[in-house]
Amino acid sequence: MNDTIKEILEAIESNGFEAYIVGGYVRDYLLGINTSDIDICTNARVKDLIDIFNDYNTVSNEYGAIKLVNNDLRFDITTYRRDLRYNGSRRNVEIEYVDNLIDDLQRRDFTMNTLCMSKDGSIIDILNGEDDIKQKIIRCVGNIEDRINEDPLRMLRAVRFATTLGFGIEENLYKELKQNGHLINELSKERIKEELNKILVSQNALNGLNYLRDLDFLKYIGIDYKSDLVYVSDICGMYSQLMINDELPFSKEEKENIKNIKNIVKYGNIDENVLFNYGLYLAIVAGSILGVDREEIIELNKGLVITSIKDINITSEEICDILDIKPSKVIGEVYEVLKDLILKRKLDNDNVLIKDYLRCNRKKWLNEGAVI
Repeated sequence: MNDTIKEILEAIESNGFEAYIVGGYVRDYLLGINTSDIDICTNARVKDLIDIFNDYNTVSNEYGAIKLVNNDLRFDITTYRRDLRYNGSRRNVEIEYVDNLIDDLQRRDFTMNTLCMSKDGSIIDILNGEDDIKQKIIRCVGNIEDRINEDPLRMLRAVRFATTLGFGIEENLYKELKQNGHLINELSKERIKEELNKILVSQNALNGLNYLRDLDFLKYIGIDYKSDLVYVSDICGMYSQLMINDELPFSKEEKENIKNIKNIVKYGNIDENVLFNYGLYLAIVAGSILGVDREEIIELNKGLVITSIKDINITSEEICDILDIKPSKVIGEVYEVLKDLILKRKLDNDNVLIKDYLRCNRKKWLNEGAVI
C-alpha cells in the first residue's frame, strides 16, 4: 500500500475512529490497475475529519464527506451512511449517518465496489465482491429494482464498467436494465455525457456501444452509430462518428472540433490543405479514422511551407496595386489561390515571384475571377 494512503488511514484511526479504503481503488488493486483516486469510508463525522486534517487543504460538503489532495493522490473521505429515501434522483437522497460499515456497504451499487481494505492491506469482503471480480461479473447489491430506481445512473455505470473492465453483466441485472431504459430520461444530460465519455474513450468502446444498443438505451441517450466505427483515443474523434439525435452538453470547442473532424473525414484525405486549414491535432484524429499513418501526417506537417495566410509573402496593398483594384473580397480570393499554389509547391513563397505570377495572370484573374 502507498505510504501516503496508509498515513491517511492511520491519522483517522489514531483519533479513535475506523477507516477503510472502499470501492474502486480496492477493485482496481485486485485487477492490477493503478489509480490515484481513493475513497475512504469511516465512522468519523465531517467536523472530526476537518480537525484531523487541519494541515491539509480540505473541502467539505453537505453530504458528510471531505476531499483532500496529497501529491498526485485524490482522497474522498466519507462518513458511513445509509439511504432513507430518494426524491427523484440520487443527488436528492435523504441519508442517515451510521456507525456500521455493513450498513454503508449495502447501499452501494455493485458487489465489486463493496470491497474494503484496511491499513495493513487486508481485504474485507462482506458481500462476495472478490468472487464476482474473479468471475468478471457485474452483480447488483441487494434488490436490483430498488438500486436502479434509487439512481438510474447505475444503469449506465453498469455498461461503463462492463466496457472498461471487460466484465459481463449478471443475467438478472441485465434483464432489469433492458426493461428500465426509460429511467435514463430522469438523468441530466451532463451525467449521461460523463458516463458516455468514459465508455467512448475505452479501447472496448464498440463493445460498450453494442451493450447500449442491445439494452435499447441509445434512443434515450440520443445517439446512434454504424458498425464500421473506428476506435480512436480522442473523445471528439469518437463523437464525430456518432449520429447525435439529441443535444448533449458539448463545449463550444468540442462542437467545433467534432464538426471539423467530420469535415476532414468527409474530404477523405489528409493533405497540405487539411493541415493548413485545420491544424495537426485535428488532422491526426481524422487521419486515425481514415487509416492514415500518424507519422506520415507529422512529416507532411513539418514540410508545410506556410501555416497561415499571414505567411504568404505579399501584402493586400501590393495585390491591389498589381491588379489595379480597390480593397474587396477579391483580395481574400487571391490569397486562397496563392495558398493552394504555395502549399502544392507550384509557386515559391517569394515576394518577387508572387508579384510576377499575379502580373502574368492579371487579365485572366480580372476576366474570369480566378488565377490559372
